[in-house]
Amino acid sequence: MLKSLIQPITSLLDKFIPDKDERDKLAHEIATMSVKQAHEIQMSQIKVNEVQAAHKSLFVAGSRPAIMWICALGLLYAVFLHPILDIWFTMPEVNTEVLTPVMMGLLGLGGMRSFEKAKGVAREK
Repeated sequence: MLKSLIQPITSLLDKFIPDKDERDKLAHEIATMSVKQAHEIQMSQIKVNEVQAAHKSLFVAGSRPAIMWICALGLLYAVFLHPILDIWFTMPEVNTEVLTPVMMGLLGLGGMRSFEKAKGVAREK
């Protein structure tokens, strides 16, 4: 999609900028502009996450552990308890298509944290 937006702009550069090197340089800057902006947005979100995780209140810093426990309990129910209890009772199913991506993202963050601790570069507080 981004390529379809950039192509008309770069074709306009051909008409207005006769120097090929300058034209190529501007086309490259236009093409990388969205990547740079997306990177800046991700970095600002990381800073917000760090501030939130360092907060002393359980209701602020404890949101990720709470989400992890909710996902873990939901998957425990869906994988182990529901098949067993469904033999005797009609039990509702849990939509694991919602839980799994959230849990995998949180596990990825936990894995990165464990890697930092193993390398000795993690902050304690």
